[in-house]
Amino acid sequence: MGNQMDKLSHLSYAEVPTVDPNGADTEDGPRIGVSYIFSNDDDELEDGCALDGSEKEPNQEEKQYDRRDEVECAVYNRDECIFEKSSKCGSLDVYSPENLLNKCKAGDLVEFVATGQYPHWAVYVGDFQVVHLHRAEVKNSFLTDAGQGRRCRIVNDVYKFKALGPDVVVQNAMEQVGLKDRELSWRNSECFAAWCRFGKREFKMGGEIRIGKQPYRLKILMSDKRSHVLEFQSLEDMITEKRRNDHLGRTAVLRELATHFSGVEAIRGDAGGD
Repeated sequence: MGNQMDKLSHLSYAEVPTVDPNGADTEDGPRIGVSYIFSNDDDELEDGCALDGSEKEPNQEEKQYDRRDEVECAVYNRDECIFEKSSKCGSLDVYSPENLLNKCKAGDLVEFVATGQYPHWAVYVGDFQVVHLHRAEVKNSFLTDAGQGRRCRIVNDVYKFKALGPDVVVQNAMEQVGLKDRELSWRNSECFAAWCRFGKREFKMGGEIRIGKQPYRLKILMSDKRSHVLEFQSLEDMITEKRRNDHLGRTAVLRELATHFSGVEAIRGDAGGD
């Protein structure tokens, strides 16, 4: 079996317990607790295929990426914030790959984004090139080729772990070039790129045992005063759900949550009438 695992479908919010949508942190009510065991489930959507699975032209320009439809969130490992993506924590503006080249340094993490696709992550290694996990293979590509027409940005600071030195980050990335299929230790491009920069085994498949208490909390920011919290047993599981939300976009995620909360209220109302 190697690193291959059975693939399970995502659990909808209606199938699991959740918390108050106002984000109240009480100890009485259970939070949503989702665990995943996935294979490389988003490869076809993150590597330049259309949502229907058909191939797109390598340099086909994407629909303009709208930052307003980005899901803002924070991740906690117990009480420590280890990831934050919001308009309050610094600029997350996107650029064309050509414009980003003037800002990149060796060892930087680059995120490519497009409406309706999973984000694609890469490690900039210098000389206009990146190393990235693409179609179940670690590849060395030109940044413009890896982008495939998508917008991009530098995301060194969204994870709060201490970064390795730039030379080590580049070495980590280059040493994996050519690995494919069952040789891989990462579920998606984000896990691979983050592992190169931070060196933490939690980004690898099976890097943490999924038993006992769920120490990771994904806090989805619904508005300035409302949030929704999900709990996970591993960083890998949390990243899988975060990327699913990125793929859906803020509007769809809020609609999904609203449908769930309406269902919960209906169930409570029916129970109260018995």
